[in-house]
Amino acid sequence: MKVGIVGLPNVGKSTLFNALTKSYAAEAANFPFCTIEPNVGIVNVNDPRLEELRKTVNGVKIVPANVEFVDIAGLVEGASKGEGLGNKFLSHIRQVDAILQVVRAFDDSNVHHVSGSVNPKRDIEIINTELIIADLETLERRIGDNAKKARSGDKEAAARAPIYESLKTHLESGKLAVTLGLNEEEKAHISDLFLLTNKPFIYAVNVAEDKLLTSEADLRAITGITDANIPVLPVSAKIEMEMLEFSEEDRAAFLADYGVTTNPMDVIISTCYHLLGLQYYFTAGEIEVRAWTIHQGWRAPQAAGVIHTDFEKKFIKADTVNWKDLVESGGWAPAREKGKVRMEGKEYIVQDGDVMLFKFWA
Repeated sequence: MKVGIVGLPNVGKSTLFNALTKSYAAEAANFPFCTIEPNVGIVNVNDPRLEELRKTVNGVKIVPANVEFVDIAGLVEGASKGEGLGNKFLSHIRQVDAILQVVRAFDDSNVHHVSGSVNPKRDIEIINTELIIADLETLERRIGDNAKKARSGDKEAAARAPIYESLKTHLESGKLAVTLGLNEEEKAHISDLFLLTNKPFIYAVNVAEDKLLTSEADLRAITGITDANIPVLPVSAKIEMEMLEFSEEDRAAFLADYGVTTNPMDVIISTCYHLLGLQYYFTAGEIEVRAWTIHQGWRAPQAAGVIHTDFEKKFIKADTVNWKDLVESGGWAPAREKGKVRMEGKEYIVQDGDVMLFKFWA
């Protein structure tokens, strides 16, 4: 799954990408369009449960889940009409699964702002307006094609028509498609439009060093993001770059000086992961303890299939135990003795934190 990092030029996108990927892969400079071709990096989802499980089963190594981040060129007003790197920007963002929009909320006369001043609400409106305009163009073309099919008696086209019209009204009011509140059947009707604003959104508010503890309520006031389903998180890209080569211990101590007890990068990574509707289960043995990424709601055979397709085809059952029960029991054998290990069949819906051992036909 890919998360696209977007925003206006010079808001800290490439700096945040480097902090997330713990690298200097993306050039970060004080001029527009420093990034032209996207930078791509794979980022681990840090989870302390993995280490606890490794100790319990005497595993040699841990393999965490991961998310792919894509640092996309800065967008400017008029991008939907080809301004700046608009067409290239839109093609790149169309390929990602979620959008991490970086919003500048810090004052620094040494860092040029493309609009001449710092105004998070205005910047968000510029980005979202360009995405919405592009989506309206896509939708209007489809509405015309769909109307012809409906007139010819196509029942599916007739069913889509009112959904398209509701979506058009929603977009024209300046709202993202993802906030329309469609049911699953209605969502299926618009999925093949591949709308830019029908992706999960998360906002990373790039604040000054002394503002990392800004409350969610204040961040929402600053940005104007009122939809509770859209995460709004604080980050200081400047601090993150200063800590880029720190050990985990030094990083924790440095953040503690600012009163921050949770790694902001870990929060952003895990939020993006869950925003994509993902979760993971564990396998735990002496060779490795691994987190396997699946979609929420997947059944046991589907979960087994991410290890190997044959596991799904030849699935019989899965020995399943909650990670905490396994740790507290001291391993698989004592967990079985205490009755903590269950045998789950083909209809079992896998839960986040399950530790599973699959049985399948040879």
